[in-house]
Order: sequence, then structure tokens, then C-alpha cells
Amino acid sequence: MPTAVAVTSPELVLPSPDRHTPPAAILQSAEPGERGGSLDRTLAEIHTLVEQHGHVLVVHPAAAPPALVHRLHAARAALETDRLALVGVDLPPLGTALLALQLRQLSICDFSPGVLASAARLLAHYLHAGAVLGSVARLDQVPVGLKAHAKSWLPGSQFAVLARPEPQLVRLSGDQDPGLKAPGFPTRLVVAEGGLPAERVTGALARAWHVREVTPTKLPAASADWWGTSKLTEFAAAIPDISVLYQLVSSVRREECHWCGLELIGDRCAFCAAPLPPPGERGRRALPATRPAPGRLRGREPAPALARTAPAAAGRALPAARDPRLAPALDTGAAPPGAPQAPAGPTGGPATGVHALRPAQREAPADWGPHRPYEDPHQPPLPPRSRNPRP
Repeated sequence: MPTAVAVTSPELVLPSPDRHTPPAAILQSAEPGERGGSLDRTLAEIHTLVEQHGHVLVVHPAAAPPALVHRLHAARAALETDRLALVGVDLPPLGTALLALQLRQLSICDFSPGVLASAARLLAHYLHAGAVLGSVARLDQVPVGLKAHAKSWLPGSQFAVLARPEPQLVRLSGDQDPGLKAPGFPTRLVVAEGGLPAERVTGALARAWHVREVTPTKLPAASADWWGTSKLTEFAAAIPDISVLYQLVSSVRREECHWCGLELIGDRCAFCAAPLPPPGERGRRALPATRPAPGRLRGREPAPALARTAPAAAGRALPAARDPRLAPALDTGAAPPGAPQAPAGPTGGPATGVHALRPAQREAPADWGPHRPYEDPHQPPLPPRSRNPRP
């Protein structure tokens, strides 16, 4: 099953342009209502989506009521799941709906849940959202100058405002092109007509932006509060081709989250909200999973072989160890060279138990002459035995 893309309002759902795009999951409990039982319904809805799809991506406006955002975070904490991503989008309502549609289109591709959730920030940079307003007196989402604020009180004044990706405000006069900065790629324009006619957007603006397709839709109820007036026509333009969206997301370098292990693009994981470590510390996991080599138990390393050196080689320098773990450590309390070494255990450390009862193997001193080890040099040697039996 593809990753589920959920929204907090039915007004954030745009019709899919093809039959392959999966529908959006609408959280019915996110609607304003009574406090009692609303969290329980949110828990039930999210739990059902997680069980059905594995991972859930909830897209909600950044300007949503704080009670709604707190309820979503409380549900995530109560479920104790890391398969729920809460993505707050700083876009106008129509732009948020168009971004959710693009995520739904990419959910059927071979992207992992972490990459799909992180792609929301990337796609938002290529989305142009604006509106034609009858007044900018209460507009606080875009900087408004004093001159434009004064002219908004004149009857019949209209303004073309571009909120994303770069704020822009232009006072309209006549039927000419509004002069908003056009995107440098083909787009699909979604228009929602409110208290103002949409001919200026579907005509002059669409021609100036070289729009391929114009799709009318219903104006979201939250648009009036976001733009500060009910006399408006909202529009949003985005990349319509899913193959271009796929290439855009695939071209970004992927990283692994050091906390939850999911893939991500950008500088922050959308599921656990962990930031990407600095370049020198990337690739390190917070809880590294050590995998033993084939045929070797976890936590046990092969014991290094005991080196036996002759007294004549005492003055030669020992070759450097190939493995740094086998290199001798500097120890001020180590035994001097030539002192008898304690027998080693099976793991290379000091012998304990049965291994300590074995005699230590020592090299014969030079003054022993032809005598073998473990013989007393002050006793005469034993006569050799004859191999011929007695008669």
C-alpha cells in the first residue's frame, strides 16, 4: 500500500487529474467541535490509517488553529509511533491543497516514506500562490506599504498579490497584465473564484505565465481569513507533469536519518523532526546496530596469537601490527622484557581457572647450553638410553 496522505479539511482535497492518483484521507475529527471525545476520534482515525498503509503523512496549514495542531501532536505521542509525519505548510489554503495533490501523485512512485514527507518542502519552492484582492487593509501575510494601504480604501481598487515563493504586491488598473513574476516552467493554474470575478486571472495572468491548463475549483473557507478579505480570487500554479516531479525529487541527494533510520532529503526528518548532523558526523547512527562477521559470535573477537621471540631478536624492532587493536598499549606497570609471562587464556587475556594450571612456556637462557628447558643446569645430564634390549 502507498503512503497515506491525509488532510485536516475536505476543502484541502482537489480532484485528481488521473485515475491512478490515490484519494486523500480526510481527518473528520480535525473539524472544530466539542472537546470531549475529539482526541479519541483522532486517535482512532490515525491508528486505522497506520495499520492500513504503514506510514501516514498529515498535511495541515501552518496557520491552522493551535488546538488542532496540539491535538495532532497529542495523538502522535499517545500512539507512540514513528510512522506518522505532521507536515505544516506555510502556504495559502489553495496552495496547500495543490501541494497535497502533488504528494498524492508521488505516493504511488517508488519513494520511501521519509523521502515523500521531506519532498513537501522541496515542492513548495516550485509552487506559485497568490490572489486578486479588493483590499489589502487587513493583509498580514505579505508586506504592505503605506501607499498601497491607503489606496486600498478607494472604491474599486484591486491588487494582485503573490505570496509564494517571493512576496509581491501590484495595484491593478485596466485589463493589462498584473506584472507578477512568472514561473520559469510550464504550470497548471488552479483558480478559486470568491467575491471578485476570475477573468483577470484566467485571461491576462494565464497568458503571461504561459499556463497549459486552467482548472476552476471551489474557494476554501479559510481563504478569507488568510487573505484578510472575502472579496478575492485565489490562484495557485504548480508543475502538472508527474514525471517532472519524479525527476525533481530523485535528483536531490538522499541522507539517512541518524535517529529513526529513514531516508530523507533536505536538512530535517519529517517523521522524527531530527535535524541532519554536520557533514563530518553524517553516517553515524544514534543507536548503531553492530553486525558480527559470518561465523563469529557477537561481542567475541579471535584471540591474537602469542608472539614468541628469541633472545637474539630482542634488539630488533618489531613490525607494526596490521590491526590497530593488536598493537601493544603503553603500560607503566608492564613487566620488563625477559620476565616470565603469565599463561594466556583462550581469548588472549590472562589465564583463569583450568588454563592457569598449565605451565608457562619459557625460552631457554643462553647459559644453559645444550640442556633442554625445565632441566636443572646444576645436575649432570642423564646417560643416554640404549635402544638395544638387554641380553
